[in-house]
Parts: sequence; structure tokens; C-alpha cells
Amino acid sequence: MDHVNLGRSDLRVSRVCLGTMTFGEQVDEPTTHAILDRALERGVTFIDTAEMYAFPPRRDTYGLTESYIGRWFAARPGVRQRVVLASKAAGPSRGMDWVHGGSLDLTPAQITRACDDSLQRLRTDVIDLYQIHWPNRNVPSFGALYFDPKLERPQTSIHDQLQALTGLVRAGKVRNLGLSNETPWGVAQFIHAAEAHGLARIVSVQNPYALVNRVVDAGLDEALFRDGVSLLAYSPLGMGTLTGKYDEGGVDVSRPESGRLARFERVRTQRWGRPETLAAARRYNALAREHGLTPTRMALAFVYGNWRVASTILGVVSVAQLDECVDAWGTTLSPELLSAIDRVRWEIRDPGQ
Repeated sequence: MDHVNLGRSDLRVSRVCLGTMTFGEQVDEPTTHAILDRALERGVTFIDTAEMYAFPPRRDTYGLTESYIGRWFAARPGVRQRVVLASKAAGPSRGMDWVHGGSLDLTPAQITRACDDSLQRLRTDVIDLYQIHWPNRNVPSFGALYFDPKLERPQTSIHDQLQALTGLVRAGKVRNLGLSNETPWGVAQFIHAAEAHGLARIVSVQNPYALVNRVVDAGLDEALFRDGVSLLAYSPLGMGTLTGKYDEGGVDVSRPESGRLARFERVRTQRWGRPETLAAARRYNALAREHGLTPTRMALAFVYGNWRVASTILGVVSVAQLDECVDAWGTTLSPELLSAIDRVRWEIRDPGQ
């Protein structure tokens, strides 16, 4: 497995990252530990989690994923030193009154408390990459398409957020900082605040990137390239749409074993379950088969091999799924296939936005 430095830091991560949002909802604790063990065996030493996981977020499972990982560390002395560990502080409440008391702001005190709580659940003294899960301001995200000035309200400034995060770095609780679900404007503002005030610089941005959602290509990629910030690509399989599992019968909610789109209405009604997204996925999946590839292998190879992506975050529910995804590493797509992919995108753009 190849490794790469994040941003301008010395934090070196595997090019494939194990995402953990299924742990505690779709995946029980013994299976979680088996997946984590297998990831290390396969050379995947970068693990990403968040305070609000498992997903979809529920009061009963808040923080459970981090607790599973913490008990995995505790049961395997020495493993923590082999892992690059990332976690996230939730942004302002999106109807979750159990996260930060339902606050519509992300204050410095909440950032500090969230980090301390994650450290305790994870049973570690330091988090290698600490991220803000979504922006603490009015911004279209998670399927919203348009910025709406009418939704503006007072919020803790980017400077004050970054100052609190820098305090965690200086206290030795966090090694590096990142963002998630961020825009080009947000990246630029965090970089400017760091450089203008001598604060810690962000090293990464974790955003969706998949064949059905290449919004990163429309300007964020330039911002990241010019500012020396790495992209961590999540949902490379478009929440399962790019595996082919929904090609024939669509999303059948009577068969919850078919995947997250069938099991969870909250996921299905956002970007990944749109009819346009499913139709686009079928186009790409058919293209993969025409070229002798499984849909999963082509979709992952496209993200793995993309110059924009530093590390690709995988979400799995079994050791077998993990192996299938890691096995796709090193697959090279021909120039002809890449051109065919771009022709499809030209027609349908980014329905999973």
C-alpha cells in the first residue's frame, strides 16, 4: 500500500483509509474489530471516525463508533502506534439535540469538549488528524444545491474556530487539523486565518468524490492544489450505487440487506438516492462491465488513481467487502475508458451533488 504526506505536514497516511461510520449501526463490535484487524493486515493504517458516528446519527449510537475503536486499541497493545487516527467535531446541529446540546453554533468551548470526549472514547492521548465535520456557517451541503443568504445568522468566526483548534494542537491533544464538507471559500478563509495570525494550518479536506459526484473538479481542486491541502475522498462508491447492487430493481426498501439506501430513509432521500443519481450510476456500471471490470473496481480505480485524491475513505460492513475494495488498489483505467467516463459526465454532470 502506498503512503503520502497530507498537505504540507509530515503526517504520512496510507492511500486507502478505513471509514468507520457503519460501526455501531450496521456492524457490531466483534465484526468491527475483525475489519480493523484485516485493514492493518492489508496495509490500511489510516482510520477515520467522528464523534457523531454511527451513521445515520441517532441519540442511542452517538459516540459508539469511537468507543468500539477505543476498545479495539485497548485489547491490542501497541496497535495505536501503528495507526494514523482521524476524528471530527460535529458542526452546528442539524436537528440532533443530543450533539452539543443542539447548538446552532460551534463555539471554542464546544470544540475543546468534543475533542476531550473523543480522546476518552478512543482511549488515546492524541488524535493525529482532527477535523470539523461540516462548516459552522450557512453553506449548502449534504444534497443542498444553492447558497441562500436568507439563512445567515451569527456564528463563531473561522478565526475563533481555528484558534480553538490550534489550542488543541499546542496542548498536544491533536497533531494536525482538517476540514470536511468544505467549500473553496472556506478553505481559503482557514488558510488566510492561519497565515495572518500564526495559527495551525489545515492539511486536508474530506469531501465526497465519486463518479456520480465530481463537484470537487469544479474549483475546489484548484484551491486545494494551490494552497497545498490534501483531498480525502469519501463515498467513492456513491453510497453503494456504483457497486451495481441497485441496477436491476432499484432501491427496494423491503430488502434492507441490500444496503444503506434501502435501510435508511434519511440517506435515501438525500443526494445518493435521487432517481437521477441511480440512473447515472447505471450508466457507469454498464460502462465498467463493457470494459471487463466490476462496477466496484472501476469506480474505486477512478478515485484511487485521480491526481486530486490523497487518500480514499472506504465504508464497509464486512471483511469481504474490505478485501474487495482493497483488491481494487493498483487497477489502472485505460485512456479510452477514462475518456468514456468523461463523456458520460458531460451528459449527466453531478447528480449525486
